[in-house]
Amino acid sequence: MQIIREIENYRSDGKPLYLALGNFDGLHKGHQKLMQELVATAKSGCGVAAALIFDPHPMKVLYPQKEMKLLVTPETKAELLAGLGLDLLIYSTFSTQIARLSPEEFVSGILVGRLAVKAVFVGFNYSFGFKGAGTPEMLADFGKQYGFATHIIPPVKHQGEVISSTCIRQSIESGDIELARQLLGYLPMVEGLVIEGEKRGRQIGFPTANLGVDPDLVIPGKGVYAAWARIEDKIIKAVVNIGSKPTFHPDFPVVVEAHLLDYNEDLYGKNLRLYFTAKLRDEHKFKSVEALVEQIRLDRDQAALTLEDFDQHAHAFTF
Repeated sequence: MQIIREIENYRSDGKPLYLALGNFDGLHKGHQKLMQELVATAKSGCGVAAALIFDPHPMKVLYPQKEMKLLVTPETKAELLAGLGLDLLIYSTFSTQIARLSPEEFVSGILVGRLAVKAVFVGFNYSFGFKGAGTPEMLADFGKQYGFATHIIPPVKHQGEVISSTCIRQSIESGDIELARQLLGYLPMVEGLVIEGEKRGRQIGFPTANLGVDPDLVIPGKGVYAAWARIEDKIIKAVVNIGSKPTFHPDFPVVVEAHLLDYNEDLYGKNLRLYFTAKLRDEHKFKSVEALVEQIRLDRDQAALTLEDFDQHAHAFTF
């Protein structure tokens, strides 16, 4: 998949452009349905299956005072899109100038004037233009006027509820890993560089890799989790603690630290991705270090069993 930064750098290769519009945070099952229809239609039309995504997320530009966590980084989103068969991803900077475009100015200036789209694909609740005034139905009308097709993808539901990135964020933050997996279609993940911590885990016999996670990313709620750890090309069983270390500190920032089972290599400075499979327990304050160590042993054993049972579903790392 080719990645282009900024719309101005797009150059047509002569093939018709079939374009998905949206942010697609997390690439959940609803997004996957849209991408599958996009790719199939582009292939049948001998065209290019592409997506235009504004970065940073428009909400972060328009409402900077509101905290908004994301499910994946732009780099991981690109990786997921490539896995869905996309040919081209255009990341374009979202600015107040873009935000001020009317719906028709967005269509005529960007979709038609710069990209010359053959067809566009949007979700049922897609909005565009100044103050989000543009609707999918309005986009379809513009399509008839300017000569491109519009495909509006209906909602995908889970147990009667529309799948959304917001619902997935809430499930991850509450520690409901299974629900998040069902909505995403793959295991929820967190990644970051391994950084130096207090090295307390090493002192008590359970060395941990401390992740420097992007503060814009959603992380599971406080507790202990079973997870698969991906380091370079290796997949390793892990037990992950997310919390503020109440046994040792009255007040401490929330950290993500993973103890990798049967793995002793140096991880500092390497990128580590954690695929969460289940929450094992809530965070607790222990009366003694000995009690904590005993619980960590139990957590490690429970994680190993949980992951052993989950091994048959290892394909859920991705689509």
